[in-house]
Amino acid sequence: MQYRNTELLAALYRQQETTIRDPLWKDIKLSRAFKSIVLTPTVQKLGRIKQLGPTFHLYPGAVHTRLDHSLGVYHLGYSILQSLCSHEQQLPITEEGALTFLCACLLHDIGHFPFAHSLKELPLTSHEEIASAMIREDKILHSAIEQAGLDPERVGSIIDEHQESDDEEVLLYRSILSGTLDPDKLDYLNRDAFFCGVPYGTQDVSYIVDRLVIAQGRLALQEEALGSVEHLLFSKYLMYRNVYWHTTTRSATAMIKKAVLASLADGSLLAEDLYGLDDEQFFSLPQKKYFTYSNLFSLVRDNQLYTAKFEKPFEEAGVLEKMNHDLFTRLSFERSIAKKLGCDPSEIIVDIPEPISFEANLPILHENGSLSGFGEVDYVFSNDIGRVFTKSLRKFRIFTPHTLSSEALRRALEF
Repeated sequence: MQYRNTELLAALYRQQETTIRDPLWKDIKLSRAFKSIVLTPTVQKLGRIKQLGPTFHLYPGAVHTRLDHSLGVYHLGYSILQSLCSHEQQLPITEEGALTFLCACLLHDIGHFPFAHSLKELPLTSHEEIASAMIREDKILHSAIEQAGLDPERVGSIIDEHQESDDEEVLLYRSILSGTLDPDKLDYLNRDAFFCGVPYGTQDVSYIVDRLVIAQGRLALQEEALGSVEHLLFSKYLMYRNVYWHTTTRSATAMIKKAVLASLADGSLLAEDLYGLDDEQFFSLPQKKYFTYSNLFSLVRDNQLYTAKFEKPFEEAGVLEKMNHDLFTRLSFERSIAKKLGCDPSEIIVDIPEPISFEANLPILHENGSLSGFGEVDYVFSNDIGRVFTKSLRKFRIFTPHTLSSEALRRALEF
């Protein structure tokens, strides 16, 4: 059954029973049932995980949490639904579906690892799959979702795109929650910029939200707001350049990644040891069990970071890149360089950021009702420009303690 837009709006307004104050979006309004979901231990754990992990070593204000972010995503998801309902078009949305989507917005990060994206490339279960499993298996959370009148399985299906679904409403919500102008991206770019004290990530969110529409069963953007996509993509580039992939952030990330990867490789840590941890539990791992290169955890915690003693632009066909083509050959390469230098293998860390895209897949709605892909109508962010941005960001670096000389490292790299 489809609901008239006014009935959907009324259903959304009924969710405004209690308020949480947010420094970025100000008042975030929740129903009492959703507030109960927020108060479950699983969601409260997000308040003990920094959104940007080690970035506070560079920008001391960057201590905001994944709970802050999750509430922000819920708030923007609510704003998007409210905006869509204000248009004249009939929506393929039900009241139960809209509330399920908002619950997915709130819970989309419950399976996230600590320390930002340090563990993203490692052979671990994705945080979306973990979130879906937690929604099924966590009795307290599962019960809170059911008491809100929602189906936990459907909530998890919106979050985890790996699950097959022929539910058209679920597929629509996935396109809203995970896309070029999704509430996740709109919150984290603005929130990260706000707490880092930098201007790069700021978006005109109200303008963007007001011009989102549903077209042919998908989220689309009115053509007049095309510049907002360009703004977001350029903001993303600037945030990666100045915050997410700053050398300081990359050093801390690479140090933690090396310790965890080496420990997974030799079995001194298991993947299960890393699931469900907050920041404090993560950094307490060396006190609970021995694992390879655990000293790197202490160095990062105490902001004793390695420095980049070698840096070059990443080249897909480069000699060094081929010798480090995956994470495990990277460990072998690091050991061989350490042997040449007579130092401990933990003191040689190769860092190669994962590939990143500056392309947009958001459909653009023209005044005549036709749809085009963003790349078909935008001539600024062409594929060539996207590749230039990516090339300028991706660097092949080797981090070492400051006591090791750059000259000695360069000699060791002569194969």
